[in-house]
Amino acid sequence: MILYDTKYLQLKNTPSKSGKEWVYAHRPNAKDVVVILPVINNEKILFLKEERPPLQAEGIAKYCLGFPAGLVGDERAGESIEEAIKAELMEEAGLRADEIRIMTRKMASSAGCVSETITVAIAYINDYKIISKPISDGGVIVDRILINKKEVYTWLKEQEREGVALTASSLAALYFLDEEEK
Repeated sequence: MILYDTKYLQLKNTPSKSGKEWVYAHRPNAKDVVVILPVINNEKILFLKEERPPLQAEGIAKYCLGFPAGLVGDERAGESIEEAIKAELMEEAGLRADEIRIMTRKMASSAGCVSETITVAIAYINDYKIISKPISDGGVIVDRILINKKEVYTWLKEQEREGVALTASSLAALYFLDEEEK
């Protein structure tokens, strides 16, 4: 049953196994979420520095680090996951991948709270050339930061000490990149 309904988010309830009401969030306008880890010249990783209103509203963090990401089918009807990966990489980073590898599908972001799933992809880009001016996604994306792959974990720890949040999907993408390179 829908308890609250907006264009991008619904609050719904369903009975749990015990019969008690389980309340969760659902995206009515998308069939999946894509997260794309851009690897540039096999040397650097492109992060997005974002201002996420829920994290700011709760006083958790002013900034959050993530990768290009977006909803599948929210703006382009009938869009495939592969098409969404290419579109989001172009929109949020201005880049075109030379190779895209889907690492996992149906990754639950917070299975007890949200029904959405995530497809994680790695985009290999041989030449860091901005093809199209990246969007700010309504002011959410405030910066794009290139970090040497060998320095990523040290840099992320520094960011954490400075109070910056990191998305779980980004950590998953980094895990898959690490596994890919073994």
